[in-house]
Amino acid sequence: MKVTINDVAKHAGVSIKTVSRVTNNEPSVKQATIDKVHAAIKELNYQPNLAARNLAGTKSYVIGFIYDNPNAYYIIDMQNGILSACKDLGYELLIHPCNSRADNICEDLTKLVKHNRLSGLVLTPPLSEDPVILAALDKIDASYVRIIAGEKVETGSGLAVLVNDRSGAVSITQHLIDLGHKHIAFLSGDHEHQSTKERLSGFKQALENNNIAVNDSYIIDGKYSFESGVQGAKALLSQKIRPTAIVACNDEIAAGALFAARLEGVDIPSDISIVGFEDSPFSRQTWPKLTTVHQPNEEIAHIATELLIAKRREQSSELAKVFQPEPVIRDSSAKPRA
Repeated sequence: MKVTINDVAKHAGVSIKTVSRVTNNEPSVKQATIDKVHAAIKELNYQPNLAARNLAGTKSYVIGFIYDNPNAYYIIDMQNGILSACKDLGYELLIHPCNSRADNICEDLTKLVKHNRLSGLVLTPPLSEDPVILAALDKIDASYVRIIAGEKVETGSGLAVLVNDRSGAVSITQHLIDLGHKHIAFLSGDHEHQSTKERLSGFKQALENNNIAVNDSYIIDGKYSFESGVQGAKALLSQKIRPTAIVACNDEIAAGALFAARLEGVDIPSDISIVGFEDSPFSRQTWPKLTTVHQPNEEIAHIATELLIAKRREQSSELAKVFQPEPVIRDSSAKPRA
């Protein structure tokens, strides 16, 4: 027969309410009691019924992951990070893709939160950076944590995990400059993402730090996609004076640039160096393997979910955490030809 919460309470010698408080990680439970309940759970192999708990209780134990992002690798990493935190802390995960540009996006999200009685939301770009969407969620008093690009969170702006994309872009561009490159191009991602602006800003800052003029014809607008990388690289390689290096706004764009260079008979990295950003599986599946910037998306998502749940349980006053992406040097970057 299936073990119930009553069995655990009887085995541990505590009340059913105490078992519930322990399994929900509620505060003000003595450590000795927690240990006793956990021992009973382990001995009896008790599996809490989260769905029943959500229906029966006044509290919700469901976290929503809301996203609009074409990068499948990014979404999978985010999903895995959130899911692992939910499992650790006794929550379920609801995954909801959406179109952030839809006219009814605010209405859809508020309905989603109310209908599913969500305990909180993990928001990724561009949703996490849209003031209209955030205002709509604030209006219904929804709890959420934002994953955003930046160096610091503004006071009073709520929970956030920041990725210092600007610093990462400075570092990867400096790597190319240290190799001897002076003619460096930039392939942009979607401008609706703050990460694009931060990475472009870091790219320009590195050039400025080394007294290298920004060549506007070397900055190509695009999307966070392989196809955008192909088209952007073709545009750069068709210029009278080609760049000797390319900084791509993410690894998918960089992979597209590598493909375009091969089509043009351009050798990587002998003829041109290409670097990416994020350290996604794309960076290890290309040939040569991409020099890139490591961004631990799964860890970022896990930490964001922990912050959200801790805030909901009033177990922490921490509002923000900042990640500093670091370069990963592989085979797609080298000194320029003499």
